[in-house]
Amino acid sequence: MIGGREQEALAEINRAHQLDPLSLLISARIGNVHMWARRYDEAIVVCKKMANENPTFAEAHSCLASAYWAKRMYPEVIKEWKVYGQLYGDKKQSEFASALEQGFRLAGWKGALTNKGIEIRQAQRKTGYSSAYKIAQLYSDLGNKDQAFKWLDTAYQERDFNLIGLNTDFLLDSIRSDPRFTDLVHKMGLSQ
Repeated sequence: MIGGREQEALAEINRAHQLDPLSLLISARIGNVHMWARRYDEAIVVCKKMANENPTFAEAHSCLASAYWAKRMYPEVIKEWKVYGQLYGDKKQSEFASALEQGFRLAGWKGALTNKGIEIRQAQRKTGYSSAYKIAQLYSDLGNKDQAFKWLDTAYQERDFNLIGLNTDFLLDSIRSDPRFTDLVHKMGLSQ
């Protein structure tokens, strides 16, 4: 997730799978490692197989949603996120998926993010913990650098564990060339 050692990570997770081929968590991590290595097609194959064989395993659908998002396959993102929220039993994830779906129907992906997704994530912060990093991802995906960095700064102040993925998160690609990004990576100690 930190980046820079994708080949080693793939070798290690594949070895773990050989040792425990029935572990669903290890199988899900195979998909995640492919995601972090930006091998989205491979992640889809792994996670789709896992979802077909274990349709009630929530993590398979989270992995699929992320891989589809990376490939800009938005209807599939929404479908898998809805399944993930239902299976995981997480009301916040289900609300987010419904908001994306409603916004997407009204105004496409941009509408899904600006009109609904960001709105619901910010509202969730008022009623309990909700990751500032997740809001930064949405703003970054929209190309709104200033808001993305505002929320990344909040995530940093809150010590959000998701920040460990700064170097590999495809949703942050639109802000990666900004000097503020380099500063944050350095401040986090994630410079390569």
